[in-house]
Amino acid sequence: MAVKWTSGHSSSTLCLNVSTEGLVAAGAERGELTLWDGRGTPAGHLQLPQADDVTSVVFSPRCPTRLYTSHGETISLLDVRSLKEPTERFHVNEEEVNCLSVNETDSFLAAADDSGAIKVIDLENKKVSRSLRHSNICSSVVFRPQRPQSLVSCGLDMQVKLWSLQKTRPLWTTNLQECEAEEDSPQPAGQFFNPPLAHSLSVASCGNIFGCGAQDGKVRIFRVTGVKFERELEFHGHSLGVSQVLFMPEAYLLLTGGNDGKVLLWDVSSGIGKQQKSPAKSLQRRKAQAHAATRKDGKLNKVASDEHARVSPKLTIEHGEKVNWISCTEIKGSKRVLVADQSSSVSVYPLPEP
Repeated sequence: MAVKWTSGHSSSTLCLNVSTEGLVAAGAERGELTLWDGRGTPAGHLQLPQADDVTSVVFSPRCPTRLYTSHGETISLLDVRSLKEPTERFHVNEEEVNCLSVNETDSFLAAADDSGAIKVIDLENKKVSRSLRHSNICSSVVFRPQRPQSLVSCGLDMQVKLWSLQKTRPLWTTNLQECEAEEDSPQPAGQFFNPPLAHSLSVASCGNIFGCGAQDGKVRIFRVTGVKFERELEFHGHSLGVSQVLFMPEAYLLLTGGNDGKVLLWDVSSGIGKQQKSPAKSLQRRKAQAHAATRKDGKLNKVASDEHARVSPKLTIEHGEKVNWISCTEIKGSKRVLVADQSSSVSVYPLPEP
């Protein structure tokens, strides 16, 4: 059963993030922002100006009192010790921001928006250092752990991109629709006309493995090797679109949330853990299988075409509402998953011990 954290918002909760000290930030419609302590007690509340929806919140990895929030086209920096007026504001995006990410050295902030643009802000100089782009709405952008100059992004153009801050063009691009066309794999009932619009990304703590959730209900796991990435696994995670993916800090445990109202926990280590110890061997294995299908300019091969048959969730949470955001925290020594949905509350579920 879920524990409900209430009294935070009066409208739908849209996004969540947890600081290294366990403080939870939740953004909602109409400019509402709430802080919660680890016991589920509201620790602060702020009404942001213009009442634009708070679409993303992210704590600084190095200074947990610094909280970046996006509302409308604006990014505000807040001090959670005194939740009042923003200490800084950035107006660099031309359309509504969908996702924020801060690199682990707290030197760059990336903001993805509805125009498809990703504005990368140099936090020391307070200026835009790079403008990256998708051809449609950019739904998610994430800096890679252990690689503060590298990030991945995805969007409703069905593309997943790998970037380096040293360049303005993507290092590698994969079009999920082209993958589907190559594999010609049937979609389950109810997803006949669901293209793989990419909604969410999460990078594992190793920095080389990342997951992508898409509108076709599939979860795709990729591995970065040098300046490109290739698919390791693909499986049907949800009966409707996958709205959220989140790698937990431990190994390769992946949480996913969907429009079908389910939250699932997956252990994908069996498909990627062995290869992760030796990327060179993984590359040799891929080359040996290249006769089955080839890749050109980012098109995927069919190595993992039937991997989904061997992946099943370790835990299924029947949440019952469309999932807007998921996060993970530790309460009293036990892991919990936090779920934001169309309601004004935050649902908290226990996770099994590893």
